[in-house]
Amino acid sequence: MKVSDFDFDLPEDLIAQTPINKRDNSRMLVLNSKTGKISHRHFYDVLDYLNKGDTLVLNDTKVIPARLYGVKEETGAAIEILMLKDLGEDVWQCLVRPAKRVKEGTIVNFSDKLKAECVKVLDEGIRYFKFIYEGILYEILDELGEMPLPPYIHEKLKEKDRYQTVYAKNIGSAAAPTAGLHFTKELLEKIKAKGINIAYITLHVGLGTFRPVATEDIEKHKMHSEFYIMDEKTANILNETRKNKHKIVSVGTTSTRTLETIMNLYGTFKACHGFTDIFIYPGYKFQGIDALITNFHLPKSTLVMLVSALAGKDNIMRAYKEAIKEKYRFFSFGDSMLIIKE
Repeated sequence: MKVSDFDFDLPEDLIAQTPINKRDNSRMLVLNSKTGKISHRHFYDVLDYLNKGDTLVLNDTKVIPARLYGVKEETGAAIEILMLKDLGEDVWQCLVRPAKRVKEGTIVNFSDKLKAECVKVLDEGIRYFKFIYEGILYEILDELGEMPLPPYIHEKLKEKDRYQTVYAKNIGSAAAPTAGLHFTKELLEKIKAKGINIAYITLHVGLGTFRPVATEDIEKHKMHSEFYIMDEKTANILNETRKNKHKIVSVGTTSTRTLETIMNLYGTFKACHGFTDIFIYPGYKFQGIDALITNFHLPKSTLVMLVSALAGKDNIMRAYKEAIKEKYRFFSFGDSMLIIKE
């Protein structure tokens, strides 16, 4: 299977640059993977596809406002840092621009409250920085940092919270689990009132979410690794849902990758944590989910491969063609898609 098999032409004006006013008013394309039927709805209609006893799985990771702009202490040169992963003891893996200006020992000043020293140089613009500050780092980041929006978004984000889900809780992501951005607190209450379970997992989204597939043969692609957690409460809800033959509806590819990783490891849902580099593409047999809420993804991306594994590549390509024709909004701030099997 080739990366080019998952390519399609996307007009640039369909890449959503800003979130819509009301989260759950986004459009929702519903694809029945069994029949190939396509329906056009709005996200608040998701209630029509969920039944009592079903379980909705949400990723409660919280995005760090981790894009920082500073100056090199020795020269005053402008440096941009994207904090990716907490390595402990105030050392972070970061993506740096321009990387060639940052060597081991380079100190970058962000404000009188925060500076960082490069302690290790790696390839592809990656550096390890030791952060130096007084007080609480996340409070300083809330003040100084910008949300790390994907590279295809060129507009400034007016409200930081619009790149967080309304249920974001566990801080640690370099990007939002964007399928969850469509939910409002009111919609979640309506879902609960219908007797639908809401279960939470955590997967901290890393740099790999922005990285293209570098090999034409997709089986040679090496997936990035991301940290996940499932607690006992969620494991019990999911196992009970399975036992009672109700649907597990995953919100987003991050939730999906977590659920599938755990099922592959244990054959059941259980409280656990670890790192996953699971790569899901056509031919994969799903064990953990019955339906998926997702956004519209980049051409040739691992995410479009994942949804093709679930719904069939021909179905997905046809649905994407229809979405483009109907001028759906694509990517992080775009419209949504629901893939069902019935």
